[in-house]
Amino acid sequence: MDDTISALYAAGMTVRDIRAHLEEVYGFTVSSDLFSRVIDAVLDEILEWQSRALERTYPISIFDALRIKIRDAESRMRKNKVVYVALGISRHGAREVLGLWVADNEGAKLWLSVMNELKNRGMQDTMIAVVPFGGAPLACGQRTGLRASLRR
Repeated sequence: MDDTISALYAAGMTVRDIRAHLEEVYGFTVSSDLFSRVIDAVLDEILEWQSRALERTYPISIFDALRIKIRDAESRMRKNKVVYVALGISRHGAREVLGLWVADNEGAKLWLSVMNELKNRGMQDTMIAVVPFGGAPLACGQRTGLRASLRR
């Protein structure tokens, strides 16, 4: 049941929607205490993953920002947000998500904080940094913050 609740919550359903779904499909109600325990366990795993140590070197690193609609935790409304993505390919060829960061918009300050966080978690070097400098987004100047951060 924990996995079902976690999956529905991760998909963006509210607690009220999940309760209604479980009652309709399975015919039973779920206590607030169970919801709290499941959500807290998931949040603990997320925090552990976000702060894990990284390898010293990723021969190839990929940095990008995606614009998505996401449910805002405070207002409970769907808003446009930017998800900063850092991917690394290890010396053994394994692909790894180094981190995900959510912000209201893209800019040099947040890209710099992403780079600093990666460094603080142990990443010291990359041989090839793949960044989306081509196309319309660069022409509009939206990725210049990433370029400046990589130079530092």
